[in-house]
Amino acid sequence: MNDTRISASRTIDAPADAIFTFLSNPAHHAALDGSGMVQSDSKSDRITAVGQMFTMNQNWDKMGGDYQTDNHVVGYDENKLLAWKTAPAGEEPPGWEWVWRFETAGPGSTEVSVTYDWSGVTDRETLKKLSFPEVSQDALDSTLANLAAQVSEA
Repeated sequence: MNDTRISASRTIDAPADAIFTFLSNPAHHAALDGSGMVQSDSKSDRITAVGQMFTMNQNWDKMGGDYQTDNHVVGYDENKLLAWKTAPAGEEPPGWEWVWRFETAGPGSTEVSVTYDWSGVTDRETLKKLSFPEVSQDALDSTLANLAAQVSEA
């Protein structure tokens, strides 16, 4: 961890294309989320390009319970990279993003990393309201464990 991002990585016994296909479907994100905030997908399409947006139903006490986020896709390289910036529904992203990278680690296995990066948050009110990182290292590790369990069953 540095002062504006945390990352986790794990070798998963599945090929990159299978993992990428699973993760690029927002309907699967609630099953992966190690933080417990993501509740469900709001009927979003599969992620296929930069510029898309997908909406998630979330729950977090700091946001008053149930709320939605719009996730703006800012990185897409099939079987290699997925990245999005998250914002409260209907708002512009305040500066944090999620970056997933996939690298072949041998026959049928992939090194998967996820980075939660808040280096782009510059709004003083946001910085006062939130205590980054709002998602813990343990939650990132759990997310990768959940992903490994899901794709090994797929």
